[in-house]
Amino acid sequence: MQVLRTPEERFADLPDFPYASHRISVSDGEDGVLDIAYVDEGLRGAAPILCLHGQPTWSYLYRKMIPPFVRAGHRVIAPDLVGFGRSDKPTEITDYSYARHVAWMKEWLEALDLHDVTLVCQDWGGLIGLRLVAEAPDRFARVVAANTGLPDGSGIPADAGRALRALYEQIPLVDLRGLGERFRDKGGPPAFLFWQKFCAETPDLRASDVVGSVSGKTLSPEVAQAYDAPFPDERYKAGARRFPTLVPVFPDDPSIPDNRRAWDVLRRFERPFLTAFSDGDPVTAGLERRFQEEVEGARGLAHPTLRGAGHFVQEDAGEELARIVLDLIAATPEASLEASRAAG
Repeated sequence: MQVLRTPEERFADLPDFPYASHRISVSDGEDGVLDIAYVDEGLRGAAPILCLHGQPTWSYLYRKMIPPFVRAGHRVIAPDLVGFGRSDKPTEITDYSYARHVAWMKEWLEALDLHDVTLVCQDWGGLIGLRLVAEAPDRFARVVAANTGLPDGSGIPADAGRALRALYEQIPLVDLRGLGERFRDKGGPPAFLFWQKFCAETPDLRASDVVGSVSGKTLSPEVAQAYDAPFPDERYKAGARRFPTLVPVFPDDPSIPDNRRAWDVLRRFERPFLTAFSDGDPVTAGLERRFQEEVEGARGLAHPTLRGAGHFVQEDAGEELARIVLDLIAATPEASLEASRAAG
């Protein structure tokens, strides 16, 4: 496995992000190692808030939420997924799989030996983070899921899956404006197929363009540069291009059985499970209902909606989402005690 690491000078003097980078090495699955970089702020002995980002962002996405978490007395840990941010970046598309991403982050979580965790996850941070909860539920005191899901092929017949795969090959490559139109248009091929094709095939995939296109706010040039910092050139973008095609939207996807087993665990997860979706995200709109209806710990909670925010709710309403997380922690102290006892 050939691996690149973004030069550290690319991350110098980023706006509102003065945080040092810590590193843990994990097995790459091919007799080598990968370094996962992460932010670790606040009191080391405090119960951790684990913040997981999605594609094509990195821990910079949580810059508005880290300060209020630290001020409230919490330890905040925000890793960069493999292929993103300051973490190592395998160079081949085929180096990345859903199973590998879960394995890499599971080894990282075990190396830090985190317990009594409050998970905050969005986009692919949920697809990976919720698998971690299912793998080791006793490590987690509570979950806040924002604009994410855990697809397991439910409701998609096998023949429909084959038709979608065939359709993917036929749809045209559109630009970001065209993608926005597709997500709003309920007719024709599913909009997510356009997103997959865009990330895989567009000549110039820029993280800042993606964040800006589905954000409720205009990114400043400095913030846009920060989102683009991990990707000096095309060689660094294999992970960002690969992620959308790893979402198990087809019923024959190899990760479907693992996600179904994860759902079996999540349904029985009794600790607080809050959804905090925005009202302006065409990508995940409606996915919160399954969590609310099926996860035991989601029942009886008042699930908020963040108004006027887009897909990257941490960018658009980070301070509000931070307050929601802190309010949940304050309102459910017994969950922390139960998690601590379960951890032994």
